[in-house]
Formats: sequence, structure tokens, C-alpha cells
Amino acid sequence: MQNRNMQFKLFIVTLVLHCTTGEYFKTKPSFVKTCYKRDPEFEDCSREAVQQLFNALGPGLRDIGMQPLDPLKIPKIRILQGEGPVNVNAALDDVTVTGFGKTEVLSSQVDSKTYDFRTKVRVPKIRIEGTYDLKGKILLIPLVGRGICWFEPTNMTIDIVSDVKVYTKDDYVFFNVTGAHVKYAIGGLKLRMNNLFDGIESLEESTNAYLNANWRPVSESLRPILSKTIEDILLGFMQRLFNNLPGDFMIGDIKDYVPSKKAEKKV
Repeated sequence: MQNRNMQFKLFIVTLVLHCTTGEYFKTKPSFVKTCYKRDPEFEDCSREAVQQLFNALGPGLRDIGMQPLDPLKIPKIRILQGEGPVNVNAALDDVTVTGFGKTEVLSSQVDSKTYDFRTKVRVPKIRIEGTYDLKGKILLIPLVGRGICWFEPTNMTIDIVSDVKVYTKDDYVFFNVTGAHVKYAIGGLKLRMNNLFDGIESLEESTNAYLNANWRPVSESLRPILSKTIEDILLGFMQRLFNNLPGDFMIGDIKDYVPSKKAEKKV
């Protein structure tokens, strides 16, 4: 269980996912697979449908102004964490995240009462690159530096629970994704921070070597930060996608299963 006393804030500034048009899909796009709740094989169909969505999100969806998921460009990530094994004041600028385009959807469930999404995915490798500015400690090791860095989690499995409300607009049912919660496991982690300690080569090399040799405790200490980063990225994409994609296209008989009081009217 996450330490409740651990205080941290993470801000992803101007995540480039905004929609440049107010229009939504009026006809079902080719990348959408329609499933039916009444179908006994609904969960298998849903998994395939979500896989098709990830495949489409990789290069981006210009029709609704969504930028590519892979590579994903993030102008700035700001991290403040004050307690526990990680104590950092850091910023990452000009961040590029690659790897989400190879996401494999392992399972997809839709709660019959709340319509919350429960999805499990696997990503073979994610690479996060950018320019860092760091002052703090990781595993009680003082760290000070400014320069180029990269992080590579590998063989990552992510369990995603998405909070969903449904509403109607223009006689369509839409999913309003209000939150995303993730739990993940990784098979490995490599990282590199250049110009640590003002470029003192011996300290820079030994520190990077130590952090890589001890990747398991390093990854555990970074778990709150990585979890929040993944949650923010996924929430941004899901909100922009489902605000522009009627739920009727995903679940063909959704109106038969959504009580009228559940589906809020959105003007």
C-alpha cells in the first residue's frame, strides 16, 4: 500500500493532446469495432476493440485533432516529492515518450452497472527521454544535475481502472472518463542521467551504475511518480477520445443496458 505520509506533486504541463475541432465522429470510423453486451463473447470482442483503438492512437487521429500516442511529446513534467526514499525537486523538459504504440491489450471489461472500464495491457518497452534539472535524492543518494536523461522500463504490465459516467448528446450515448487509476509491474529498468554533479565523470558513472544495478528498489521508490505520470497520460487520451467517439459505436446495444437516470443529459 502506498505510504499515505508520502507527499508529492506531479504536473504534466501542456500535454499535447488537445482537440483542435469541436466536432465528434458522426459515423463509425474504420478503426472502431462494435461489440454487444448481450453477446456471451463480449469480453473477447471488447479486448479486440480496445486493441484496435490503441493501434489507431499510435499515429494519432487527425479528424479530432489528437496528436500521436507514439511518439508522445510532452513539453514539461514537473516533479515535487518531499518524503520517503525519493526526495526530489525536478523538471523534465522537451520530453519524448516512445513505446505505447506497441501496447498489447490483454483483457478489457466494462462494468455492467457503473460502466467503469477495467483494462490490462502489456508494453514491451517504454523510453522516456528529455532534458532534466534535478536536486534531491533517490535511495538516500544525493543527486544534483542538469542535462540529458532517459529511462527505459521494460516488459511492463499495467492494470487500468477508468472511472466512467455516461451522458447523452444528440441522441448518442457518450462515455465521460473522470479518472484513471493504474497498478503496474515491470521486468526491468535502465536509466541514464548525463552531467550529474556538474559533469564530474567518476561520480556520474558510479552513480548511474549503482542506480542501474539496483533497479528494483529504484523502480519501487519511483512508483508513485511513474504511476501518476501514466495515469495522467492515459486519462488525457481517454477523455479526448471518448468525448469525440459516441459510446454507441463501441457498444452497439448500450441503450438497452443504460438506465435513463444513469445517462445524464449534457447540453
